[in-house]
Amino acid sequence: MDDESWTRLMDNRREVAVERALAEMRSGRPVIMNAGAGLHIVVGAENVDEETLQAMKSAGASEPHLVLSQPRLRSLGCDLEEPGIIPLNGVKAAEIHDLIVQVNAHLNGHAPRAASETEKAALELTRLAYLLPAAIIAELPRERTDIAAHFVQIDPTALDHYRKHVINMPRIVSRAPVPLEDIGETEFVVFRGGEGMRDQVAVIIGRPNPNEPVYARLHSACLTGDLFASLKCDCGDQLRGSAKFMAENGGGVILYLDQEGRGNGIANKIRAYRLQHAGYSTYDADEILGFGLDQRGFDFAAAMLKQLGFNSVRLLTNNPVKVDALKQAGLDIVSSHRVKARLTLHNVAYLTAKRDRAGHLIEDDLV
Repeated sequence: MDDESWTRLMDNRREVAVERALAEMRSGRPVIMNAGAGLHIVVGAENVDEETLQAMKSAGASEPHLVLSQPRLRSLGCDLEEPGIIPLNGVKAAEIHDLIVQVNAHLNGHAPRAASETEKAALELTRLAYLLPAAIIAELPRERTDIAAHFVQIDPTALDHYRKHVINMPRIVSRAPVPLEDIGETEFVVFRGGEGMRDQVAVIIGRPNPNEPVYARLHSACLTGDLFASLKCDCGDQLRGSAKFMAENGGGVILYLDQEGRGNGIANKIRAYRLQHAGYSTYDADEILGFGLDQRGFDFAAAMLKQLGFNSVRLLTNNPVKVDALKQAGLDIVSSHRVKARLTLHNVAYLTAKRDRAGHLIEDDLV
């Protein structure tokens, strides 16, 4: 391998560090945040146990702090307008778990302070790893390089680089014809990219002309609705209805995006479902868990369409955010079209919340 090739691989080291850190976080192992001025041990709060807390202390780390998102702090009764940290001061692992998920948890006199950039980066790692947005962080003495050497290290600035130069640059890795029942000729094109470098799928229905506006739908994966026909949402109906519409109207493209649960991941979606079962709306449930209205981004979806040769779009969606996102990404949005679904006793509250809290255009469906 020549010097230029080695240089190119070395230039990717920040991307590699982020991807390794995400894998470690999902596995419940700590990572080292190397912020220049100091080393910090970071672990996802949902995975913390007493053994981990004691290991931090035995390594000579400072007293661990809990980093929480602004929505979770709000649900705990704190009006801080940004992520904040809470000193744990001997708080047990079970109490930490209560602080990050329990509905009636209390701060017990702890006054959160605004998180530093390093602490915000730790929180962002948990979100990118599809964990609950809560991190445990403790400063490690600089001389403890013996400890740091055993863990993946990441520079906080690498996360910003990852967002700007990796997430939004998906690449095609495979494609093949896959005929669908009642739809006919389709081609599945698999991209690798987006958050976590997961695989994203473009389903090209028929043979749409790239020189003309193409019908397109950005559809975030919904295991419960798309595959098992859950009555709690409208996702399955929207997916199948869009495919049928495209087949009958000259073709189109469905981008099937790995963004389960509005970007929160399947585990957190099911956590939210349990809270919805207890009477909370979909958005209130997400806030209790620490999430905002919607964690998804659509820049990489626009990049997928462009790579397929489509720059002019007729978007099938009820969500104005998707229209704005594709416009900002440089696509020509010729028109947008409603995507209707069945009303059920189980999804009417969900659809009402999407209309009232997130501005989805579904008024007629709820009359």
